[in-house]
Amino acid sequence: MVETEQVIAVVESLTPFKEASWLELSTLSGIQGLVAGVDEVGRGALFGPVVAAAVILPEHALPELIAAKIKDSKQLSPKRRTQLAQQICALAIDWKIGFASTAEIDEINILQASLLAMKRAVLKLKVQPALCLVDGNQSIKDLSLPQQTIIKGDERSLAIASASIVAKVWRDDLVLRFASKYPMYDLGKNKGYGSQKHLLALQHHGASRLHRKSFRPCQIQSTVNSQQLTVE
Repeated sequence: MVETEQVIAVVESLTPFKEASWLELSTLSGIQGLVAGVDEVGRGALFGPVVAAAVILPEHALPELIAAKIKDSKQLSPKRRTQLAQQICALAIDWKIGFASTAEIDEINILQASLLAMKRAVLKLKVQPALCLVDGNQSIKDLSLPQQTIIKGDERSLAIASASIVAKVWRDDLVLRFASKYPMYDLGKNKGYGSQKHLLALQHHGASRLHRKSFRPCQIQSTVNSQQLTVE
């Protein structure tokens, strides 16, 4: 296991983003031990949990993923994301999903819920990494493992980009399972985000039990309920 101070010192020496390539091929290549990439998705959605993934990649998988043109999940088509997620999970030494429910999001706020989801993903790993690379600028609270935040990490680290893809595909699949139960919100197309149809449905039908009630668009009283109150 690499000493925490040594790990942090190496990562803090990262070159500026505009000059950097994949970190695993440059700065992180000297670290002895496994590196986990950690990322979350669904932070800006109105419906469903926030989901995180932690992914540990073997060194021999890096060239294959680069050849597959891996990148931030937001820059990939749904079909390509699914293909890459399957490839990543097959190659990974270990990968796990963690999430925070809508109730937890409403109780502790979306930032803390996102960090909680990431912590849960890391703690589920059966293989303990020497370092966790966390996308963004917020550290995971009360995590005993060495960690380092990386701004725009899904564009700089193969492990973080992999975590982003796996988490995105897992969350989209979850939301799609609810699409038939809540057809009025057009979840099949918006995946829980605030599209125009979704916002109009919230105005007309109100929020479901899986909407984030602490988010302003979900706090609008439905016109249906308003009409019922008027009649009564």
